[in-house]
Amino acid sequence: QVQLVESGGGLVQPGGSLRLSCAASGSIFRIHSMGWYRQAPGKERELVARFTTGGVTDYADSVKGRFAISRDNAKNTVYLQMNSLKPEDTAVYYCNADIFLMVNQVQNYWGQGTQVTVSS
Repeated sequence: QVQLVESGGGLVQPGGSLRLSCAASGSIFRIHSMGWYRQAPGKERELVARFTTGGVTDYADSVKGRFAISRDNAKNTVYLQMNSLKPEDTAVYYCNADIFLMVNQVQNYWGQGTQVTVSS
């Protein structure tokens, strides 16, 4: 089985920074795509940033210029550096990945989520 384990959430003041990490472990043949989504209370889950096919990055308009996604392929880990945080960034952040378990078997996985709260 495959697990996605997130870390790095917490409470930060407006204008502050946080760095989230998500490590994939288990029977991984190849990671196809990996990234971050978030869900605020009363709202739908939305894309924050992700690596798509070929390593292309995709960001939500609301975080462009403030957040940066990066990865360590050797560690099957993706990071989200969040700068200039705003109260509206408050949400549960979820890691998501499309992972090949075998050459022709791909499954989608979610992490358990990590809370990010931006408040003074």
